[in-house]
Amino acid sequence: MQAIKFSCPYFGDEEAKAASDVVKSQWVVGGAKLQELEKRFAVMSNTIAGIGVSSWTTGAFLVLKALGIGPGDEVIVPSLTFIASVNVILHAGATPVFADIDPHTWNIDPADIERKITAKTKLILPVDQIGLPCDIQGIQKIAKKHGIMVVQDAACSFASAVDGKPVGAHSDITIFSLHARKIVTTGEGGMIVVKDADLAERLKRLRHQGMSLSDFDRRDASPTHFENYPEVGYNFRLTDIQAAIGLCQLDRLNDIMQRRQRIAERYQTFFSKHPWIKLPTVPKNVKTNWQTYQIQLKDNAPISRNELMDTLFKKNIPTRRGVMASHLEKPYLSYQAKLPITEHVAATTLQLPMHPALTDEQQQYIFDIFITLPLSPL
Repeated sequence: MQAIKFSCPYFGDEEAKAASDVVKSQWVVGGAKLQELEKRFAVMSNTIAGIGVSSWTTGAFLVLKALGIGPGDEVIVPSLTFIASVNVILHAGATPVFADIDPHTWNIDPADIERKITAKTKLILPVDQIGLPCDIQGIQKIAKKHGIMVVQDAACSFASAVDGKPVGAHSDITIFSLHARKIVTTGEGGMIVVKDADLAERLKRLRHQGMSLSDFDRRDASPTHFENYPEVGYNFRLTDIQAAIGLCQLDRLNDIMQRRQRIAERYQTFFSKHPWIKLPTVPKNVKTNWQTYQIQLKDNAPISRNELMDTLFKKNIPTRRGVMASHLEKPYLSYQAKLPITEHVAATTLQLPMHPALTDEQQQYIFDIFITLPLSPL
């Protein structure tokens, strides 16, 4: 049996040819492929514009800067998230305020958000963990009540949905990741989708040093039609090589989603019979893309999470710890956040192999190892 990979991009000859074609065209940045990718993301998320950027982090930074978030402002964010969600708040000069999570969905708890609101709160940055959308409608109601902005961290949840509408449709600003572990990947990169045309144009300027003319616009303009720079910007662009790969990924999205769904269903069926494994919870009104398959050890488990991970490693099954508790990392210890649910979940969860190329044989091997574990109840 081929070695089991924890995660890997689902690439084929189409992506290789698309990248090669862009290289041969010699227009590798700021061109038609990027425009097409941005438009398709906007349509698929029920928004009006997409802005391709070099990563989720640079995209989130641009958004916070464009919204005027900075020193003296507080941003409410879950601690149970990849640390980039928190780091970007500091990059903008603002202060992260950590909220606890729902113990079932592992997403930010709207009730704790409301408890953490102060006169300094300017933004809520909820995160869709492991591909499962947060309670964005509940969060939006709280934000509206208090006059606070919401930016949805949907790094993991492209192609997921709430109440039949895609992620992006419920928020004015949503940011996706195109990292190699994501449902649709360009290797690295990100995509901001917005419902405000003026904001979209400003974000496009900011990602390119504040330049008033895009590369695409400048190509057909008079040589004396000079660009200007109305504000200080950055270099956070997504290349056309990456965009071409992303377009191929969108073309195969249905296949990617079906494969992930099938793998997840097999996991769910197997672990539903396990007395000390807690399954990921998917609310009835939510469709998840299964970007990650995460399980939790119940309190009656005969071994610890780390012992289980080490045992699986020895059997050639790669795992990762569950989503981290960012407030326990060195840069944020001084905030002295008390988040009991977050800390318990972070200490008792692990992630199993999940990607479209995972075979039935490989998955059955994982099940067989769980069955033969010491003290296994199966």
